[in-house]
Amino acid sequence: MSWQLPFSKWLPEYQNPGTIRSDIFAGLTGAIVVMPQGIAFALLAGMPPQYGLYAAMIPCLIAALFGSSRLMVTGPANAISLSTMALIAPLALPESNIYIGYVLTLSFLVGILQLLLGISKAGKWVEKVPHSVIVGFTAGAAILIINSQLGTLLGISIPRGKGVIETISTVASALLSNQWQLSAPVLVLFTLIAIRLWRRLNRFVPSMLVAVILGSIAAALLEAFLPSIGIFKRVQEIPVAFPPISSPDLSGDTLQKLFSAALIMTLLASTEAMAIARAIALKTKDQFNANQEFIGQGLANICGSFFSAYPASGSFNRTGVNLASGAKTPLSAICAAVFLLILLAFVSPLAKHIPYVVIASLLLVVAWHLIDVKQIRHEIRMGAREWIPMLVTGVATITIPLEWAILGGILTSVIVGRFLKKH
Repeated sequence: MSWQLPFSKWLPEYQNPGTIRSDIFAGLTGAIVVMPQGIAFALLAGMPPQYGLYAAMIPCLIAALFGSSRLMVTGPANAISLSTMALIAPLALPESNIYIGYVLTLSFLVGILQLLLGISKAGKWVEKVPHSVIVGFTAGAAILIINSQLGTLLGISIPRGKGVIETISTVASALLSNQWQLSAPVLVLFTLIAIRLWRRLNRFVPSMLVAVILGSIAAALLEAFLPSIGIFKRVQEIPVAFPPISSPDLSGDTLQKLFSAALIMTLLASTEAMAIARAIALKTKDQFNANQEFIGQGLANICGSFFSAYPASGSFNRTGVNLASGAKTPLSAICAAVFLLILLAFVSPLAKHIPYVVIASLLLVVAWHLIDVKQIRHEIRMGAREWIPMLVTGVATITIPLEWAILGGILTSVIVGRFLKKH
C-alpha cells in the first residue's frame, strides 16, 4: 500500500473544464444541507446540537484526503447517532460533560480499530461482498431516508427513530383524521419542480442549491400572504464556533467501560461506510480499495476526536446530495467541510430561514437517485443467486440494524450459491 495521498490521484482531472467548479458548488450544497441534518443527528446522539456540525468538518476533510472513495462524504449519520445514544447513555447523562467525554473517546477508539483493520489488510473481506448485496442495501437505505423524512414532507409530527411500519401507521392515522399540513406537500412539490426545471443548468449552479434558495423564499411568501397555513418549522439558531480542541480519556477505567461499545461501533461504522463506498463505486464505475478506505475512516475518527467530533461514518444522505449535485472528485467533500466552517462563521444567521420541508425535499430526490432500477433489473436477470440476496438485504436493511442486514445478505448469498451449485 502506498502512503501517497489517494487524493493526488485525482489531480490530473482538474485540467478538465468545469471539474473544479462542479466540486465547489457540490461542496457548497452539501454544506448547506448538512446544517439542519447535523443538528438533528447530534440530538439523536445525545450530544449538544453543535457537535453534529463538528462531526461534519474534520472527519469529512480527513476521509476525503485519505479514503479510497471518490464521492462518499463522511460525517454524522442516522444509524451512528442512534447507536451512540444507545451505547453511551447507560454510562452517563446525555449532553453532560462526562457523556461528551465518553463519546469523544469512543471516536478515538473506533478510529484506532479501523486504522488497524486497514493496516492489517482486512479490507479484502469487504471487497468480497457480492454486488447484489450492495444493490439491495442501497435500495433499502433509500427507503430509510424517505422514512426518516416522511413526517416532514407531509407536515405530520412523527418522533425520530420510528421504523417503516410505525411511520406508515402514523401517517395513515394522521391523514384519516386530517391532522396534516397541506402547505408542506405544496412546498415539497414546488421544490421538486424547481430542481427538475433547473436540471439543464445544473453544470453552472447545482439545482439543489437553487432549490434551497427558491424554496426558502416560497415558504416566506406563503406565510406572508396565506397566514392561515401556519408557520414552517425552520433550522434552529446555529452557534458560531470553530470545533473546540478536545482529547480522549485513555484512563483504564474509561477504556474498560467503552471496550464493548468501541467494538460494536467499529462494526457498524465500518460496515456502513464500506457499503456506501462500494455502492457509489458500483454506480459510478469507479475503483474501490477497502483497505485504504479503512485507513481513511480510521484517521477521520482519530483526528475528529481531537476536534470535538463524535463517531463519523459514510453518510448516505450527504453522499447522495454530493452525487446529485454533480461532484467529480474528493475536492467536493473537502469544500463541503470548508464551506460549513465559513457558513457557521459568517452566514449562520441566514440558516434559520431554511425550512425543514425544503431539506426533506432534497433528501427525497437523493433517495430516488439511490434506487438504481437498471442495476436491480440486471440482478434479477442474473437469476436467483443474485436477486434473492438482493431482496433479503433490502428487506433486512429497513427492518433490522444495518450491520446485521449486510451480514444477513452475505450469508444468504453463500447459502443460495451452495444450494444452486448442488442442484
